[in-house]
This record gives sequence, structure tokens and C-alpha cells, in this order.
Amino acid sequence: MSNRNDFNPNILSDARVGPCIGLLELASVARGVEVADAVLWQGDVEMLFATPVQPGKYAMLFTGSVQDVAASMERGVELAGSDLVDRLLIEQVHEQVEVALRRKGGHIDGALDAIGIVETTSIASAIIAADIALKTATVDLFDLRIANGLGGRSFLSLTGQVSDVRSSVTAGAQSAQGTGHLSRDVVIPRPHPELSRHL
Repeated sequence: MSNRNDFNPNILSDARVGPCIGLLELASVARGVEVADAVLWQGDVEMLFATPVQPGKYAMLFTGSVQDVAASMERGVELAGSDLVDRLLIEQVHEQVEVALRRKGGHIDGALDAIGIVETTSIASAIIAADIALKTATVDLFDLRIANGLGGRSFLSLTGQVSDVRSSVTAGAQSAQGTGHLSRDVVIPRPHPELSRHL
């Protein structure tokens, strides 16, 4: 049985995330490799992953000080040009985002009060939506899937009290909608107990 995050790019196991992360998502693998090199040369950043993702895109996630990440991001955006699909720069990313990106397998046990899902068309918009959702209300991020195995789409799944999940999903979905990358968002109050076995 495969783990639910088998298809996420692997973050280097010895890498430490923070205090700032940057991500660039490109429509070209060749240009992506070139941009990753430029990002590393531009600032004192650590590359967490730099890899092809579906469908024929290239994504890189890097971390460092706000100044270094911003400088590397600026250089990467400049070099990416029209191949840039999406990007993010998050200062003080929520700790659950890193945990979700690293997580391998696992499932939810027991009854849930509510489930919320935000589905996006880019990696960056899903990570931003997850960060915003977690900072909006008291919820738990139990899944964050990015690009691979999803035809390039990404999604995040949250659980918590119904009102908190509604607030978090609304905030996360609005951020993705603002960049034109929202695919769908749903809130399921008091889901069937059997559903948790499949999440």
C-alpha cells in the first residue's frame, strides 16, 4: 500500500525550514534547472527540493533569511520569465505546513467534526492557502498533496470544529482565488465515520 505523500517532492531529511520559504513553479523543466542554479547563487539559501513535477513542470522550494529568500526569489522570477507558473514567499511559515510536506503515510482515526478541502491548480497556491488557513482558526492540517499523482493539481485537507474549518477554508480559498488558481473548496460538517478510513 502506498503512502499518501509518496508523490510529493522529498524535502532533504537533514534540512531545517525557516524562518522564510520561497517557491518557484515553472512550466519548463530545462528552465527550472537553470533557475534553481541561479537561486542558489543569488542568496544564502538552502534548497529543500528542486525537481520535475506533473504535468511537465519544475518546482523548487528553498529557505533562509527573509532577505536572502527575497533576493533569490527576485532573481529566479527574472530568469523564469514567461515560464513562471506561480510563486510564493512566506515569512514565518506555520509549523504544520512543514510537517505536512514531510509526512509519509498515516491516517485519521475516530469521528471528525468537520473536514475542509481546498484544491488548487498550482503548488504555490496550495501551500499559501494551507499557511493562511492554519493562521486563521484552530484547525489541523492532515494532508497536503502537491502536483504529482494529481495531474499538476494540489490540495490541502483540514479538520477541526465546523466553524473553524469554515473560516479556514474560506480564507485559504480566497487566497487561491485571488491568484486565479482555485479549483474547488468544500466543507463537510460531521462526515460519515467511515470516511476517515479513506483520508
